[in-house]
Amino acid sequence: MVRYFLVLLLAVSFSKASVYEKNCVSCHAKLPVSIDKFFFRYLLKYSSERDVKEKLKSYLKHPSKEETVMAEGFIERFGLKEPTKLNDKELEEALNEYWERYKVFGKLK
Repeated sequence: MVRYFLVLLLAVSFSKASVYEKNCVSCHAKLPVSIDKFFFRYLLKYSSERDVKEKLKSYLKHPSKEETVMAEGFIERFGLKEPTKLNDKELEEALNEYWERYKVFGKLK
């Protein structure tokens, strides 16, 4: 009975996690580079919110060596990610949360 309750509790808490938490953070937690480092690479290269989100969306839908901002050695070691299975609405929701978590604009003093 206790085991059933724990499984149910875990399922409920996981179902309340955001699209970003369920689909992005869970995979990136397995990599030696934290997820914010990917964000900062995109921000350094593309600088604006619109451009960062546009390039991330493009890469997540169609991963390629030409689209990635990661170093060649990283790609050789870990490979390219699989194309996202998220629909456009879910992907935009995840990208919006990603942006809000790691943006530096308005946070620098």
